[in-house]
Amino acid sequence: METTKITIAGPRGKMGIEAVKMVLETEKFELVSVIDHRHGGKQLHDILNFVQKEVPVYGDARSAFEQTKPDVLVDLTTPEAGYHHTKWALEYGIRPVVGTTGFSNDQLNELTELAETKGIGCIIAPNFAIGAVLMMKFSQMASKYFQDVEIMEMHHDQKLDAPSGTAVKTAEMIQEVRTEKVQGHPNEKETIPGARGANLQGMRIHSVRLPGLIAHQQVMFGASGQILTIRHDSTNRASFMSGVKVSVETVMQLDHLVYGLENILE
Repeated sequence: METTKITIAGPRGKMGIEAVKMVLETEKFELVSVIDHRHGGKQLHDILNFVQKEVPVYGDARSAFEQTKPDVLVDLTTPEAGYHHTKWALEYGIRPVVGTTGFSNDQLNELTELAETKGIGCIIAPNFAIGAVLMMKFSQMASKYFQDVEIMEMHHDQKLDAPSGTAVKTAEMIQEVRTEKVQGHPNEKETIPGARGANLQGMRIHSVRLPGLIAHQQVMFGASGQILTIRHDSTNRASFMSGVKVSVETVMQLDHLVYGLENILE
């Protein structure tokens, strides 16, 4: 069985810790290094006490790529760091699997072109939970029949981007099949700016940030006499690891960038 060598960026984060556990527990995966700008030069067991083996920590992504030569980068950092890590990985011929959201369209276009030029796979997934991907796909199906829709995403209070990448991806998928419509009363007025949420082709997106939440989203559709609600809840971050695992396995077979886990699920 051929082993896939993996580097993880952001191993101390809540998602990063789960990713470290998943890689260490998967027989055909090998964790060859991690990237953490605060702890470069240490071993991973120095910062995560459940790790038993020697895994070097690098403060600089390019040093990790050059010295440990991974097949795949799993990036679970911030939009700014994630963009640079992904770009550098592609330049080194390393296949990125990215759970960081908040990339601009220009950045996504640049990374798409770079992956195509290099002829190697890259997966950027706003959400790695299989249930969340199904929620997005079901919402897209429903929007063919319900034009009035509002998206409510709810996350922990340490999340940096709003709306979430999952909410944006959901709206983009709905846009593909929904006729643009301005919802609500034509003379509607916000007495407090922002009360109606973000406006995307008439759809409204609302972001909630509270301690105690992890990752939750509901999509509400309204029509005369009926309401349809499609909701997904992640109650712990281990729920994302099945998607990370599938993405690592799949990215090795790709020669281009894929945005959204729904595009690799059969």
